[in-house]
Amino acid sequence: MDDRQLLTAPVKTEKMPPGIPYIIGNEAAERFSFYGMRAILVVFMTQYLRDANGELAVMTESKANEWYHLFLSLNYFLPVFGALLADAFWGKYRTIFWLSLVYSAGSLTLAFDHTRVGLTIGLTLIAIGSGGIKPCVSANVGDQFGSSNQHMLSKAFSWFYFSINAGSMISIPLTPVLLKFAGPGWAFGVPGVLMAVATVIFWAGRYKFVHIPPAGRSFVRENLNREGLAIIGRIAGIYVFVAIFWSLWDQSGGEWVLQAEKMDRSVQLFGYSIEILSSQIQTLNSIFILVGIVFCPYVLYPFISRIYPLNELRKMGIGLVVTAASFLVSAWIESRITAGFKPSIGWQVPAYILLSLGEVMVSVTALEFAYTQAPKRMKSIIMVLYLWAISAGNLFTALVHKFIANEDGTSKLPGATFYLFFAALCFVTAIVYTFVARVYKAKTYLQDETPAAAS
Repeated sequence: MDDRQLLTAPVKTEKMPPGIPYIIGNEAAERFSFYGMRAILVVFMTQYLRDANGELAVMTESKANEWYHLFLSLNYFLPVFGALLADAFWGKYRTIFWLSLVYSAGSLTLAFDHTRVGLTIGLTLIAIGSGGIKPCVSANVGDQFGSSNQHMLSKAFSWFYFSINAGSMISIPLTPVLLKFAGPGWAFGVPGVLMAVATVIFWAGRYKFVHIPPAGRSFVRENLNREGLAIIGRIAGIYVFVAIFWSLWDQSGGEWVLQAEKMDRSVQLFGYSIEILSSQIQTLNSIFILVGIVFCPYVLYPFISRIYPLNELRKMGIGLVVTAASFLVSAWIESRITAGFKPSIGWQVPAYILLSLGEVMVSVTALEFAYTQAPKRMKSIIMVLYLWAISAGNLFTALVHKFIANEDGTSKLPGATFYLFFAALCFVTAIVYTFVARVYKAKTYLQDETPAAAS
């Protein structure tokens, strides 16, 4: 690739940047791969995991949930290394491309080795690859914009988030079917193929992207000085609260799936009774997110703003309250299961509606917030704070599982108590967050432009 042919600054235009469709396509395919793999992970560990001799050697539900959240925690902790590679040495394009190949290798390992060793190696490679590219891909969206078309930045991030959920909406119902009827090889293999497709799409857009040059040795001096550390500390003070949101949200792929295993999953469709697989219920989140991305900015936010003028910080605060409410529904469902009833899987629908609404308010907003609040040379490194919030939230959940487990396999937070604990935690977090958000002073940074003739 000839570096002289690359755009190194946004072109002055009021239109959507030409590289955005490639980023959106890449993200849709990559998220298909990640969410497809993640959707079946807990079920795989509790029902399909084998030893070196090919015999079943499954994990307990508690241990599987612990592994699941530790994997997610590692996946969202490692972006710091991807950000350093991108901002200081390789640039975002090369970092995304090469770590995508590592990501693909991890998917290939899961497809062919179904032992605990294969699981460990596969998940580690995926965490390195997926984690490494995370801060670069989302920051790469913002890099395409200058002051002339910054009014389209929110739309681009909405489409970016739309692509995430479009990919997951297809993969989440598909991979559980592959796991049940074709086995883990196909169930992990198909997401692996989509990761390879994602890499090709990204490579195809290399001359359309704006490539912000890495800072080199000056990275530390320019960004980790007194001003840079002050900016990191200020934004981190907000994302501490976002971590609690992710502690709850990511349970939809673990604890809520295992809860669905104990529910009546039969539904009537055109006169036929169909059983929904427990992993497939997560598709509701993707559907409701796609609706919420349109509903919130065009209907809900304008309505609320008539009474309570909204900004990014206020949206996140309301989202925390809504997320806490979703866990009250989960607690009620668990209480019915404990009492000996078989509640219908339909009772998880209102829980997913509330969780998805909270996600739009917290996650979509926090994603844009991470970019706009970062100085030009710190876009990827600040995005790490957003991803570390997800890591910290999952680490917290994993530690909760570890410390509430009794030696006899029972829990110190049995039944509905577990979900009530997290609901109360999120409500308290929202209250404390309100006071912190009031004193935060926002400052927006965007990339500079080059004349339109540069294209």
